[in-house]
Amino acid sequence: MIAPSRWRTIAVLISVIFGILFSLPNVIPQKTLDTLPSFLPHKKLNLGLDLQGGSYLLLEVDTKALRAEKLTNLIEDVRTTLREDKIDFTDLGQVGGAVSVRITDPEQLTAATNLLRRSVGSPLAGAVGGRDVTINSGDDQRIRIVFAEQALAAEAGKAVEQSIEIIRRRIDELGTKEPDIRRQGVDRIVVQAPGESDPEKLKNIIGQTAKLTFQMVDDSVTPEEAAAGRIPPGSQLLPYEEGGGAILIKKRALVTGEMLTDAHQAFDSQTGQAVVNFRFNGQGSRRFGDATAQNLGKRFAIVLDNKVISAPVIQSAITGGSGQISGNFTAESANNLAILLRAGALPAPLNVEQQNTVGAELGADAVKAGALSLAVGAAAIIIFIVLAYGLFGVFAALALIVNMLLIFGVMSLFQFTLTFPGIAGLILTLAVAVDANVLIYERVRDEAHAGRSPISALEHGYQRALVSILDANITSAISALIMFQFGAGPIRGFALTLLIGVVTSVFTAVVITQLLIGWWFRATKPKTLPIV
Repeated sequence: MIAPSRWRTIAVLISVIFGILFSLPNVIPQKTLDTLPSFLPHKKLNLGLDLQGGSYLLLEVDTKALRAEKLTNLIEDVRTTLREDKIDFTDLGQVGGAVSVRITDPEQLTAATNLLRRSVGSPLAGAVGGRDVTINSGDDQRIRIVFAEQALAAEAGKAVEQSIEIIRRRIDELGTKEPDIRRQGVDRIVVQAPGESDPEKLKNIIGQTAKLTFQMVDDSVTPEEAAAGRIPPGSQLLPYEEGGGAILIKKRALVTGEMLTDAHQAFDSQTGQAVVNFRFNGQGSRRFGDATAQNLGKRFAIVLDNKVISAPVIQSAITGGSGQISGNFTAESANNLAILLRAGALPAPLNVEQQNTVGAELGADAVKAGALSLAVGAAAIIIFIVLAYGLFGVFAALALIVNMLLIFGVMSLFQFTLTFPGIAGLILTLAVAVDANVLIYERVRDEAHAGRSPISALEHGYQRALVSILDANITSAISALIMFQFGAGPIRGFALTLLIGVVTSVFTAVVITQLLIGWWFRATKPKTLPIV
């Protein structure tokens, strides 16, 4: 077991080369790194928010607004369904968290109830028993439609998960590296964006709902009558985004932003103004084409977050599946809108509960403090092991250096983020690695004191210590996995470095030191061991 083998030698050489190649980019200046050949590693460690500064946001998903929106949509679905089947009704609206409607003709009550059960009783995700609503009719000719609480709760949970994914896409569009975005509690989301020094820009990009809809303008009443409060059922008065004023539009959306496949900032070829060009998917193209063909000469409104960007007249059917949004855009605002549209609309508004900024100077101080603590910890461990075990301690120190190269190499290769607690995990990893060598050397010393020959003492020492080493490190790995899975922020950073360190420590403490001792033993053929 002690005699050097070919596979062990190859494994050690590969690990040393890997550690050096993938760790070096972290200490080479960027200008020099850019001149290196492309086949060499160029990836560096990503520093966390606490090490390089950035922005921290605690967001809350407004699930109450989500419920209100679903009730509003349900009211419009009921109105459209009953009108299409020519069923007369009155008093359609929201009553105590439910939708209520009175059927004028008692003989149509049963038909209306069955119709609504078929049309608006489609299940939501997570609905119990496949139903999302309960529909009942009473003697007063009223139909009451109530959302199932389980379905609404499932929909709220889904909204949080969707928000996390959309926030991630929006931040990625900004070019921020390794943002930490995670759920906290039931309806909160923590966002850490290292290197993003402008939290207001981040908040504006993240927090805007970016719900884009195309809706028909309601010209059944004059703007003055609408402003005076005469708003027909199924319509709403929305303000213009720029220039003031308001316009009456129908609530039913012809096409929504969910049907967009692309959006990008451009400039109008005639006016030179910044615009946003967009393209629909197949379903959106058909809907948009049909809607424009059926409403020639009428106006439709482009609505973003309940504000009208523009309301052009439909001159001809738009069947190509693409279009252009124009307004008082700058190049930056048009680009930001394109980013939002590409990333998708948030399913519910986000409220900023907490906002912090970590300055670059504080981050630099943390890096210096972390580097100093790591250097001091490593130096203390190396001094101890060398003083305690002499030449074998030197072998352990060399294995320790390779261990550090492997950890930094793995973290650089997979672009893991190093945080200040992660540095604490690195220091603990060094201690764990040395602990494995201590177990081996003490066992070898005991075997030598028991009268075994040097080669026999080494063989038995490694074999009997290996069981204890594996037990201890497997326990540490399980603990690290639990912390990484259920922890958040600093806890995950600590767990990640500890988990990587456990794997590399076992390799370096057992394989590398064993190979070095084997080479030494073959070269010197000692009569006694230097640690006896």
